[in-house]
Amino acid sequence: MIFKYGIDFLTTDKVIAISKGKLKGIINDEAKERIISSRKKVEIITKNNKAVYGINTGFGPLCDVQISAEETNQLQTNLLITHAVGVGENIDKNISKIMMICKVHALCQGYSGVRLKLIERIIYFIENDLLPTVPKQGSVGASGDLAPLSHLFLPLIGEGDFWIDNNIVPAKEVLKNHHLKPLKLHAKEGLGLINGTQFILAHTIIGLKKMEYLLDLADVSGAMSIEGYKGSASPFKEELHKIRPFKGSLKVAERMRMLFENSQNITSHENCERVQDPYSMRCIPQVHGASRNAFYHLQELAEIEMNSVTDNPIVLSETEAISGGNFHGQPLAMALDYCSIAASELGNIADRRCYLLLEGKYGLPRLLTKSGGLNSGFMIPQYTTAALVTENKSLCFPPSADSIPTSLGQEDHVSMGSISGRQFNEILENVEKILAIELMYAAQALEFRRPNTFSSIIEKNHAIIREKIDKLEDDRLLKDDINHMIHLVKTQKLIVK
Repeated sequence: MIFKYGIDFLTTDKVIAISKGKLKGIINDEAKERIISSRKKVEIITKNNKAVYGINTGFGPLCDVQISAEETNQLQTNLLITHAVGVGENIDKNISKIMMICKVHALCQGYSGVRLKLIERIIYFIENDLLPTVPKQGSVGASGDLAPLSHLFLPLIGEGDFWIDNNIVPAKEVLKNHHLKPLKLHAKEGLGLINGTQFILAHTIIGLKKMEYLLDLADVSGAMSIEGYKGSASPFKEELHKIRPFKGSLKVAERMRMLFENSQNITSHENCERVQDPYSMRCIPQVHGASRNAFYHLQELAEIEMNSVTDNPIVLSETEAISGGNFHGQPLAMALDYCSIAASELGNIADRRCYLLLEGKYGLPRLLTKSGGLNSGFMIPQYTTAALVTENKSLCFPPSADSIPTSLGQEDHVSMGSISGRQFNEILENVEKILAIELMYAAQALEFRRPNTFSSIIEKNHAIIREKIDKLEDDRLLKDDINHMIHLVKTQKLIVK
């Protein structure tokens, strides 16, 4: 399988496939022509006396200082070194890889003016798992992700570090082992490398892939809780949702009907006297569906961004290089903040369902244990879900609502999208834990509905859970059970379709 950088349409799935080596990214002849043509335009501009930002001028507030033709190459090296000021822990090395993949695709579109040789070196890093270390803090997401991208590309010039296995090794040493010489940057190349939204974008891609599974899993855990609670399936009828046809709600309602298909337990109480269930069960299509709508929106924007050119200036001809704002992270930042709320709500409503399963109603024992008093049963894990839900609420403050001027006021409005991307992924990690605990509760609740049977997908998931944790009879250390459940969720072992 081949993906043509700069030519083909990049998607979330394709990025992940390239990062895992399941799809090979290449530069075909058409992309090479674009890259070479764009480079020639920069070389012509460099020889002229007309000031063009970032090619023969300083950066940011120093844009009014013109640089001589002899100094343009040194200018680019200085740019890379001085902007590598990130702090904090390093991001996951797979995010570094996705950043490089997205950057290569943008550079290959032929508007950035960098040399083919430079792009080929980045592709060598990708294909040989030479993944630079990148600190997670320091980007304001405005002139692109300047600090993270600077760290990402320091190894091109023999600076910075790589991840080798799980060890951090100086780039100079790694390049030497691969018989590679550090590159000398030419005019416009430093700017082409570090202007862009690839840090924000990579976090978005990782988050979208995780959220896609969690949306499906939330439906499964919700359905299992309803089965355990002996709730009603009527709120998921197609007729109800057709008259308020939000895309997400329609999808979730359809999935809930699938998850209850051929359930003996559901049909066993069709004529009971209960009129309605609490909202956290009855309104799953509306709540989970709203989260899906936010996911669809962010996915649409992310795919636009993946296939865009986000550095600066954009080279259009030998006489025109536009200094614009394609590097500004606001389009993703605002949607990330919205999607963070959407992800948080999946955990919020799941915690409420956990609480309902503990109340001891409709044939369930209080705290899901028959011997309450001596045993606390499942009382305390809901404290954990409550804590995680509150933590997520605190993480839902939208960084994109804030802006702090930088660069002596030249960059006077910034997106803070890098923080939005990081928070989005932190929230999703908490949602994984919340759903893991709900699934543990629901599996216990199902035990009290036997000998009734459930849909095929719920029975299979119950079996998967029971392979790792036993039904709770008497109090035991639940930490291991919870960790087993979290591992099932993180590794996506539970069946969702």
